[in-house]
Amino acid sequence: MAKITFEQNQNNDLITLDVEPGTSILEAAREAGIALESPCNGAGVCGKCRLYKTQIEPVSALLIKKCVYTDKNGDEGYVLACQACITDDIRIALEQKEEKDLKIVSDGRSFKLEIDSDIRKEYDPDDNRTQVYLGDEKIAVEEGNTEDLRYGVVIDIGTTTLVAALYDLVTGEELSSESALNPQALHAQDVLSRIKMASEPEGLKLLYNGVTEKINELTEVICRKVNVDPAYVYEIVYSGNTCMIHLATNVNPESMGKYPYTPVIRGGNFISASDNGTKIAPEGRIYLPPIISSYVGPDITSGILASQIEKLPGITLFVDIGTNGEMAIGRNGELVVTSTAAGPAFEGMNIEHGMRAAEGAIEFFEISEDGRITMKTIGDKAPVGICGSGLLDIVGELVSCGAIGSNGKFAKPEKQPLPESVASRLVKMDGKTVFRLSDKVVLTQKDVRQVQLAKGAVRSGIEYLLKSLSIEAGEADRVLIAGSFGYHLRSKSLLSIGLLPAEFEGKIEYIGNTSKTGGQAFLLNPGYRSEMKDLVQKIKVEELANDENFEKIFVKALGF
Repeated sequence: MAKITFEQNQNNDLITLDVEPGTSILEAAREAGIALESPCNGAGVCGKCRLYKTQIEPVSALLIKKCVYTDKNGDEGYVLACQACITDDIRIALEQKEEKDLKIVSDGRSFKLEIDSDIRKEYDPDDNRTQVYLGDEKIAVEEGNTEDLRYGVVIDIGTTTLVAALYDLVTGEELSSESALNPQALHAQDVLSRIKMASEPEGLKLLYNGVTEKINELTEVICRKVNVDPAYVYEIVYSGNTCMIHLATNVNPESMGKYPYTPVIRGGNFISASDNGTKIAPEGRIYLPPIISSYVGPDITSGILASQIEKLPGITLFVDIGTNGEMAIGRNGELVVTSTAAGPAFEGMNIEHGMRAAEGAIEFFEISEDGRITMKTIGDKAPVGICGSGLLDIVGELVSCGAIGSNGKFAKPEKQPLPESVASRLVKMDGKTVFRLSDKVVLTQKDVRQVQLAKGAVRSGIEYLLKSLSIEAGEADRVLIAGSFGYHLRSKSLLSIGLLPAEFEGKIEYIGNTSKTGGQAFLLNPGYRSEMKDLVQKIKVEELANDENFEKIFVKALGF
């Protein structure tokens, strides 16, 4: 056996355990309950679990399988924890990473609804007790008069982020909300990676425990903010994509990863909160909205409900841009949905200097007509990376000025006339052209390719939806961009890179986190549960993977 000691935080907290020789540092960290960021789930391709030599003592106690990175001086500067195997006793000093001020949108479009909760209470002054009913069923008896203490929670379980909101079931008022990073993103960035990871018992346990603990933490925080006892929270709505719902309810999603891609859960039902490890009232329950398909989940069901697209006249396109690009099109009540595996590029992953929307992330980039460059970071800090909105801005502006060609390649300044401010930033690094954003941050050719792939996937889905109703892009009456990530995007960038057809200009609306606001409607009025369950049965699902023409449409959609 080999002994590994992890040193955490500035307080020098130590965790020591014995492992079999050949165990990777990442595997040992997980066994110790330490969440090292590894969004590719240890495949050795994302580079996010890097450890510098200065953090490792001694380096000679490692067998490096691959992925030894070099620093500016040519020395072997760092290794990847997933590729570094322990051969002898070793000590690892972990840097404390904090995602400060993550920009997560918690509000979204909604509609006026009648409050009609399933939870009701009757106070009996004779014995000073309150009867708690779920519909006509008595589920609890509480001491004293607790008639007005009726609360519910909506959890938007995104692939990257979580949003929790507390509601008064009597008035319908949102009392507080809180957001956080989905801890699952540290281990596997996209849906397909998580399905693969959760297909194994240990992987499912890790992902389920992580998200459940974070949901409990968020629930406690939003209750504490307004002095509410979680014991008076009787219902929670889980709104998220189909895979996230499986993982949050401890259900193996393996069947979603292979043909015919069938989910185990169909939604439109309740599960016991206590049985699921969720800390609310002992009799509390979790509602799972109806699931449309394996890759079009309750977040889109909630979005359709919140935006009311089935009731809008004309043609409406609804697009949730993210790692799992889900979208719907409505024509006078007729609905068609699809999804595309856009991948994690939009979230800043698989990008050389990509990061989440935290302090120091470049979030805005623009080149004026006279060539002047304007760049903004979150928190107005020095640039340390690029978040998703900044990435699309940068690529969009470089495409518009000719620095990136329609094929996605960087232009050669000596052959392509460019503004001096742009040309001077196209420099060589390790023999390859990059676009320099700051001394520490660059955009690489590989990054541009990642954007092309993600953009091509979403655009292909849009083209399929238009095709499904035999309509042209110009016939769309409105384009609704949903989701926390989509809310931060600029129409100019989406149109410049061709993620959206040019005909959509002037028709784009940003409607925010409709996964949460739709979940709010499900929570406050159970009538929408049966209404949406019926509607979901009528929605047509376009499975792109089954279409023989998909490859042609996808390749065409790659160009800028």
